[in-house]
Amino acid sequence: MQVLATAGHVDHGKSTLVRTLTGMEPDRFAEERRRGMTIDLGFAWTDLGAAGTVAFVDVPGHERFVTTMLAGVGPVPGVLLVVAADEGWMPQSAEHLDALVALGVRDGLLVITRTDLLEPDLALDDARAHLRGTPLEAVPAVAVSARTGAGIDALRAELGALARRLPAPDDAADVRLWVDRCFTVHGAGTVVTGTLPAGRLRVGDELETAGGRRVSVRGLQSLGAPVGEAGGVSRVAVNLRGVPREALTRGDALLTPGAWLATGTVDVRLRPGGGEPPRELTLHVGSAAVTVRVRPLGPDTARLHLREPLPLRVGDRAVLRDPGRRRVHAGATVLDVRPPELRRRGAAAARAGELAAMGDRPDPAAELRRRGVVRRAELAAMGVPVDGLGPAPGGWLIDPQRAAAAARDLAAAVDAHDRADPLDPGLPTEAARRAAGLPDARLVDAVLPGAPGLAHRDGRVVRTAAAGLTPAVVTALEALRADLARAPFAAPDAARLAGLGLGPREVASLVRAGELLRLADGVVLLAGADDRAVRALSGLPAEFTASQARQALGTSRRVALPMLEHLARTGRTVRTADGGHRLRAPGGTGPP
Repeated sequence: MQVLATAGHVDHGKSTLVRTLTGMEPDRFAEERRRGMTIDLGFAWTDLGAAGTVAFVDVPGHERFVTTMLAGVGPVPGVLLVVAADEGWMPQSAEHLDALVALGVRDGLLVITRTDLLEPDLALDDARAHLRGTPLEAVPAVAVSARTGAGIDALRAELGALARRLPAPDDAADVRLWVDRCFTVHGAGTVVTGTLPAGRLRVGDELETAGGRRVSVRGLQSLGAPVGEAGGVSRVAVNLRGVPREALTRGDALLTPGAWLATGTVDVRLRPGGGEPPRELTLHVGSAAVTVRVRPLGPDTARLHLREPLPLRVGDRAVLRDPGRRRVHAGATVLDVRPPELRRRGAAAARAGELAAMGDRPDPAAELRRRGVVRRAELAAMGVPVDGLGPAPGGWLIDPQRAAAAARDLAAAVDAHDRADPLDPGLPTEAARRAAGLPDARLVDAVLPGAPGLAHRDGRVVRTAAAGLTPAVVTALEALRADLARAPFAAPDAARLAGLGLGPREVASLVRAGELLRLADGVVLLAGADDRAVRALSGLPAEFTASQARQALGTSRRVALPMLEHLARTGRTVRTADGGHRLRAPGGTGPP
């Protein structure tokens, strides 16, 4: 299914068009039908055959109901922009267009309606002129008359083409369903409706509100029929258990539990930029409308302080509207949902420079570098892809530069302690954590590869035998650590070892000192690489092949096969009857 908004100034033309396409009445209230004016959101759908089903959110066109209009178009991927042949482009059409562009709507159809009253050419040319320079300037146009039926078949054909070219939603995405209606059904309880842009909803699912209240899905409908599950993009009605009707309203959101951050402060990029924004604006995102205080930072960036927290992510698109002047002030792209405080002199200018360098899509490495140390789940909840950021001991991610600085601080603290108290060498784990400025003791092992000559043994971080190695060997070891920090299982070849001055005797001394792990002749990695390999292999199926192991480790057969042999010798893996490999259960004596 695809969901489209029908927008434009001419309410009676839009509603009649939707009624003709679907055979359904989008104007739900008698007053709307009597006045020929859409007041609230209307919903209808039609089957396009091979192109599937298209649902419509019919939004109000009158300037008094722009907030309602924005609640309807916020979550949809495409638009039917309706212009009446006998009225042409109207001022309110311009605000609708500004809002659609700000929200990132990039596709749709331009529909010239009421062609039985006037030829469509003038209205079409006028509309094209207003669309010029926007992402919607090249959308197909169709001229129709809902009264006579002229052009309706062509419109249905264009709707099918539009449905096929809109991007496929991500079924694996976290659910964020913005509520646009909330009501009670006798015998069923609370029901909410909304447009599900991505992810999947199932009967029995547990969800939560932005305020953290847990609810469960008692029943689910899509297009008026009960379903066991629904995916994006689709219109859904969700019967909820565990929440009274008065606890939810338009603008609330139902979320995958634990996957979203409710934020009250965000840094954004404004489009168009330039010009001093008013101190207060209304932020429209999804179906929500929240008053925000605006603090300009750079020419096109600002910090927004929200009156009420919202579940936002990096990359979200929103509209900033000036309700006093009744116009869209700017589009906003969220750049940071956990921005740093601006307390020191010059902090705002420095922050503006950081924001100017950010793209509209999150850069995982840059986000981790900016934060230094962050929980993996929290970074994912901000909207940052985390799959390529490496291991996360204790659920924490640490930037390589931050890890290197922590390793230097830790080495200096151990040396200072040993000089002050040589009879009690080394630091207890918790003291080592504090010295390195780490939030979790499990990160101590993560930074130790950057601290040559240190080891974590028996609850203490101590100097190892590497301290007795020659300066040349220690220097070579540091260079080798730098190589393997980038690719931990890319064992150096003979030429690289020779280039570092590490011959057989030097390598043997490093193996004896516990700094290197010898897997086979000429195949050495940093100590602890076998433990790291077990963590990497734990993401594979219960039984895996040597080829799958090689890919998981990101290395060659030269390294993968000796590593698997080493893990089998040390009791971390077992061979299966089919010749595959299986990890042993932690602490166990047999296969998991």
